[in-house]
Amino acid sequence: MSVIEVSRVSRHYHVRSGLRWWRRQEIQAVRDVSFHIDAGETFGLLGPNGAGKTTIIKMLTTLLLPTAGSARVLGFDVASQPGEIRRRVGYVFGGDRGLYDRLSALDNLRYFAELYGVPARAQRQRIAYVLDLVRLAGRERERVEGYSRGMRQRLHIARGLLHDPPVLFLDEPSIGIDPVGARELRATVSALADAGKTIVLTTHYMYEADELCDRIAILRDGSIVAEGSPADLKSRVSEGEVVEAVVHSLPADAIARIQELAGVRSVTVRDLDRAQVLLVQTKPAAQLAAEIAGCLRGTAIQSLSVRAPTLEDAYVELVGGT
Repeated sequence: MSVIEVSRVSRHYHVRSGLRWWRRQEIQAVRDVSFHIDAGETFGLLGPNGAGKTTIIKMLTTLLLPTAGSARVLGFDVASQPGEIRRRVGYVFGGDRGLYDRLSALDNLRYFAELYGVPARAQRQRIAYVLDLVRLAGRERERVEGYSRGMRQRLHIARGLLHDPPVLFLDEPSIGIDPVGARELRATVSALADAGKTIVLTTHYMYEADELCDRIAILRDGSIVAEGSPADLKSRVSEGEVVEAVVHSLPADAIARIQELAGVRSVTVRDLDRAQVLLVQTKPAAQLAAEIAGCLRGTAIQSLSVRAPTLEDAYVELVGGT
């Protein structure tokens, strides 16, 4: 049974630009997007900044109306039945907004429980349950201003679960969290999935999507360019290899020389603090490590290795890495 059904949804904005003469411009944030999500599924929306992930979530949570197409959540239409949807979904977004720092976590949850319409006699039991679920029990009387980033995000999730929604939207919940906090957050999301919640997740961390998601849709320029399980997406590049080189002061012409090699599928460069990471995806049986090293002659190479493709490699190939 499909809990969420999106059919040919589009969303555009009209903006004005210019200093002396105003110019009206239309921006297409989402273009003709269709997908469905089944009950109990964890569905990932991946894509670069500006691809339309948050816009889709805001339409599904009734914060924005679609310009075209239709979408239904739990059988209710996002345009004509927003109240029914809002009572049945939870929305958790990354960042520091949405909590009152000078209140304790307990007082925050009491306040939001009133807003969500949780019956007074059920509030104490429900708050205790969500605090235990996100592993904040025992810290609930501390002010939120003293919480770490990871603890704040877990409190965000607790707030979104107060009214026990069957569908939970998580919009980049682990952004800016340290590795320990991110691991604890992933464990919380896994526990929610095991409890039967339907989860829609956006993230920029491929390992997080690989670990948590049953299916993934990859967006580029407002459109879905690929959809499937993490294994399905990785299989698109699994027959080749990835040559990974950490270098210093990569010459611009080196990338052009590598792209001209027979058997190269894509070339991506990622900047680090004091180095650059060169990722070259190759076709099956190409074995180009020696040729790539030759193209880098004269460049300080810190390391060069050959490995199997990951979900991140499939993502880069699908969205077009530069």
